[in-house]
Amino acid sequence: MNLTEALQWRYAVKRMNGTIIPNDKLHRILDAIRMAPTSSGLQPFEVFIISNPELKNKIQPIAFNQPQISQASHILVFAVWDGYTEQRINDFFSLNNQERNIDSAVTDVTRKRIIKSFSEQTAEEQMQHTSRQSAIAMGFGLVAAAIEKVDSTPMEGFDADRLDELLGLREKRLKSDCILALGYRDEDNDWAIKLKKVRRPKHSL
Repeated sequence: MNLTEALQWRYAVKRMNGTIIPNDKLHRILDAIRMAPTSSGLQPFEVFIISNPELKNKIQPIAFNQPQISQASHILVFAVWDGYTEQRINDFFSLNNQERNIDSAVTDVTRKRIIKSFSEQTAEEQMQHTSRQSAIAMGFGLVAAAIEKVDSTPMEGFDADRLDELLGLREKRLKSDCILALGYRDEDNDWAIKLKKVRRPKHSL
């Protein structure tokens, strides 16, 4: 499939059949997420890859018993930073400078500007910003999954506090933001499979 065909093919699957995604497909989806653009390149989130059936079954009631959680091959939990600390920003610039083989003096002005900018934001404003970066990355994952002909369901419907506790995210200074279920559609039981895809007309965008 080309990109347009892949996007027409995908939809938010309501029932999955439990088939396991081949590792090569999963890794390409994860790499697309890793390569997604983020503000200043900071990548202020982590992705937790969950395939263990027992853990998925514990997450399902936290996600209001959505069946895709237990039926999926894998669920990806996008967990955002709880804030932009000076240490997190410094760590990024250390990696950036090392990988690009440039002296820290070259990026110091930019690094200090970013630290100052975030220091002037409230905790809520910082969380909103990290959440937007996470959403961009999940979008890349959705497109990559469609190209791989792997079904997906993006989810915001879950109790974030309970999921944070289950996965020990607070200790990592992270906050669950969204879930991406990956697997294959249950063609016999998914009521949404034959529904026409509806989008606003092009001229209205």
